[in-house]
Amino acid sequence: MDTPHAPYHPGSLAVQTRVGVRAAAEHVGRSIGRGIRPVAAAFLELQPMLVIGAADGGGRLWSSLLTGPPGFVRATGPTTVAVRGGVPAHDPLAAAFPADRRTPLGTIALDPRTRRRMRLNGTAAPTPAGLSVQAEEVFSNCPKYLQKRELYGAGEPTAPAAVHRGDRLTPAQREAVRAADTFFVATVGPDGAADASHRGGNPGFVRVDSPTEVSWPDYPGNAMFLTLGNLAADARAGLLFVDWSTGSTLQLTGTARTEFTPGARTVRFTVTGTVEARHTGPLRWSAPEYSPVNP
Repeated sequence: MDTPHAPYHPGSLAVQTRVGVRAAAEHVGRSIGRGIRPVAAAFLELQPMLVIGAADGGGRLWSSLLTGPPGFVRATGPTTVAVRGGVPAHDPLAAAFPADRRTPLGTIALDPRTRRRMRLNGTAAPTPAGLSVQAEEVFSNCPKYLQKRELYGAGEPTAPAAVHRGDRLTPAQREAVRAADTFFVATVGPDGAADASHRGGNPGFVRVDSPTEVSWPDYPGNAMFLTLGNLAADARAGLLFVDWSTGSTLQLTGTARTEFTPGARTVRFTVTGTVEARHTGPLRWSAPEYSPVNP
């Protein structure tokens, strides 16, 4: 049974109260359920990509990009999802899903073609074909700050041309972050539950303050404050930047904190690890049509 609930822990409640949106958050929270409705199942089966967030064996958080032909993500029951192919071998989350336990996992299915997105959080375990996900929270988000893109190329996933690992941003990586109009962020709550979320804006909305620190404004959203609430309880975070034209990815792990000033919020992320995989994804997207609500 799909039972609506408001999954707010003290971190999210504190941010909602501080910003003055508790009533709005309570209303929006009623849309969050545990069941995968038919419309959500149909949306998942159309998607060629899925973003996930989880912790590696050392407890560091990462956000990763999974890709495949439409249908590689498929609802197999009212609360279960199968992800064919699993996590690529070069990815920092490749060994994050041991067979002897279920691992907290956050996911977001985002379709740039339609500016639609859906989040499904729960736990995951490996299968011979990939991953099995047990849903605990399922909900959609509004299209705010989503850039529209058309998909013009989709082949088979390939081994990356090169994988570079480090503990700080290189000059080229700093330029890529500054040019980004979209990224994804993985966080965890005080009970270890994982979440994956989206952030978008016009190029330049993400600042590189040093080789080990980036920051971005927290634009008004759905009033839930799931990401900022998680960060208030657990500072660990993982960021994913996608080069939409080449399929390259840049993953960052570290910690984040939120600075509150009158009328504004800024998130500051400290980099402790990087993984850059060049030309690994099979998807090629068009130049963006920026969201009309981007500040």
